[in-house]
Amino acid sequence: MTYPLLVVTAVAAEADAVRAGSDPRNVAAEPVGVGPAAPAAGTARLLATGHYRAVISAGIAGGFPGRAPVGGTVLGTRSIAADLGAESPEGFLPIEELGFGRSVLAADPVLLKGLLAALPEAIAGDVLTLATVTGTAATADALAARFPQAVAEAMEGFGVATAAAGAGLPFAELRTISNPIGPRDRDAWRLKEAFTALSTASGALWTACG
Repeated sequence: MTYPLLVVTAVAAEADAVRAGSDPRNVAAEPVGVGPAAPAAGTARLLATGHYRAVISAGIAGGFPGRAPVGGTVLGTRSIAADLGAESPEGFLPIEELGFGRSVLAADPVLLKGLLAALPEAIAGDVLTLATVTGTAATADALAARFPQAVAEAMEGFGVATAAAGAGLPFAELRTISNPIGPRDRDAWRLKEAFTALSTASGALWTACG
């Protein structure tokens, strides 16, 4: 039996965009909630009650200026919980330095290779998971400096990756860029373009997973 690919999104509009571009016989798209925690729990529930061949966290995201343009597609080489750790006078300490776990999960190399082949225009790089969306230039600059390989930020990838790892399934993260990371300027957001790009990219998911 061939099991479908599970694509989890934050909200229903993202799942609808994935369904619009993919074959429902091969790709199951489900919204699991916003932020790091709800997607981890929702993905774990789906994996406990169904059979899937791989898991992809997908949706729209903010792109780091100069690294990922608005309307573009990015593939996460790693999903990083960028705010999981502690503040200190010397700067932010990731949870690894505290000895309490890990904040970085790499995409499955075989799945990522297939996605890159199927989506040759996509930009590969780290995707940050944050519980709070960046809204200032200072925070954007600080994140860009701390994570020189980061191309985008979202809120769900690391949680989904954690659930996939717990189930022993391949994982990858796919994002399409709706806005530049930095000061919140809704006039600069291009949601329609990002959702269209998400539908287009979703058409290649099954090929990449096969």
